[in-house]
Amino acid sequence: MKLSTKFIGFIVVIHIVTIALSFYIFRENKFLFLASELLILVSLAICWSLYNDLIRPIQLLLRGLDAIRDRDFNVKFVKTGKFETDQLIDVYNQMMDRLRHERTLQQEQHFFLQKLVQTSPTGIILLDYDENIASINPRALELTGLQAEEAAGKPVSDFQHPVFKTILALEPGKSQTLTLPGPQTLKIRKAQFVDRGFPCMFIMIEELTVEILEAEKRSYGKVIRMMAHEVNNSIGAVNSILDTTLQLQPEGSEIAPALQIAIERNEHLSVFMRNFADVIRLPEPRLETIDLVPLLQKVVQLMEYKARTSGVTLQAELPSAPLPVRADAGQLEQVFINLVKNAIEAIPDQGIVQVRASSNPVQLEIADNGTGIPEMLKDKLFSPFFSSKNGGQGIGLTLAREILTAHGCLFTLETEKNGWTVFRVRFSE
Repeated sequence: MKLSTKFIGFIVVIHIVTIALSFYIFRENKFLFLASELLILVSLAICWSLYNDLIRPIQLLLRGLDAIRDRDFNVKFVKTGKFETDQLIDVYNQMMDRLRHERTLQQEQHFFLQKLVQTSPTGIILLDYDENIASINPRALELTGLQAEEAAGKPVSDFQHPVFKTILALEPGKSQTLTLPGPQTLKIRKAQFVDRGFPCMFIMIEELTVEILEAEKRSYGKVIRMMAHEVNNSIGAVNSILDTTLQLQPEGSEIAPALQIAIERNEHLSVFMRNFADVIRLPEPRLETIDLVPLLQKVVQLMEYKARTSGVTLQAELPSAPLPVRADAGQLEQVFINLVKNAIEAIPDQGIVQVRASSNPVQLEIADNGTGIPEMLKDKLFSPFFSSKNGGQGIGLTLAREILTAHGCLFTLETEKNGWTVFRVRFSE
């Protein structure tokens, strides 16, 4: 039973008894009876006033509690002129102002953190209590090659990507470096936070590729510059002496052919060093919007003769619609020529090289059904100046790595289960 009902019931009973007693006591004295009835009326008025003074604050509190329950922090009360009630109203209004301020601040922080996570260059994955994916930001989707709809709510164990296998094996508070097929290196860190009293996990995926490549480039760049300087200086002086000696030789001299061979070998050595120097002198790409389709058609036409003379069938599967990308056409053409050349040379006898392209996102594949990549060489493919060919300098893939990284492309080189070796390039949107 409500407190107001009890109070009204008590007052009604008291006054009914009082009226009955006054009638019984003063029924022979009408003046006293009327006076007692007047006092009872005054008592009722006072009780009603007390009722309002006592019950109204409670009703205000109940209405305030309803507003708090509904999370409506805009409800405020106007002062009544009653001291105790006004004190209660002051406290309530201050509390509502504080709650409204805290909620606004919390929402702003929430939206800020949400925006920060979505635009972060670091991949972030939030897991729920059962280690299902609760949230994954665009950068993490890009690094793992997933779509948002196929990742949300799924357990980590459902995915075969190396990132998720590392996450499963990683202990909270630990980090691990992961090298993917191609030159991409990731640092994965697993941490823990408490949500509503339960521990949850979040994963941060940071790409270290650019930093590692820059450190490598600084290291070998200094060595190459020093070597090129010394070799070119020596070659210039030696060739000058050889040329002079060659000109002084009489016709039919047996030494002349040897001197000519020495001069040619020096020239080859000079070209060899220039190739290395070109890698560290590679200019920044001049980005402009280009159509990838005619560029690839041009590369295929250019490499058609080499493929035919090597007994290789060169196929192009290109869309009829344009594939616009922001890139340096000259640098990309150099990369694609190197990749197609490598694919042709990877086929020992007869085989097929395919150049494929698709959209959404723009992606290029150069595939061959040659000998494939030996297991022991997978981690060395993009090492600076590494080559598995006899007499190879390892310039092609190093140059491709530098150019594609400068363009912000994701790329991999691997032999798939069907035996085809695919160099896959995905352009940033």
